[in-house]
Amino acid sequence: MLEPRRTKHRKVQRNQGLTRGEYATKGTRLNFGDFGLKALEKGQVTSRQLEAARVAINRHLQRAGKVWIRVFPDKPVTKTPAETRMGKGKGEPEHYVAPLQKGHVLFEVGGGVSEEVAREALRLGKHKLPLKTKFVVRPGYHAE
Repeated sequence: MLEPRRTKHRKVQRNQGLTRGEYATKGTRLNFGDFGLKALEKGQVTSRQLEAARVAINRHLQRAGKVWIRVFPDKPVTKTPAETRMGKGKGEPEHYVAPLQKGHVLFEVGGGVSEEVAREALRLGKHKLPLKTKFVVRPGYHAE
């Protein structure tokens, strides 16, 4: 699963990071592939969800094309153990999430894959994610 090798701080505040703002300003266009999966709402995606979506996309493509993951889970989410009394501080980091805004591209598919195959692969990957997403095509793309 994806997680940073090392971080400057082990824990971050919940209200900080990329959770501010409604719409994404960067990462909204397709840069690598011809087809992509774009977030339609704001939220967080865990590293397990990203990995499950990646596996589903690659299984359908059967190594025919290339898949790019455009987000990285670098925000730690902490949790205190169950049945712990109040006042013992913040819990330990449990997992990492990638905070997303509307319009951010999560996955890209390219490398000679037809639109039908890419659409079905990204549809399978979309069901593994907790956000509403849509299939996007690179502007100027035309099937050979």
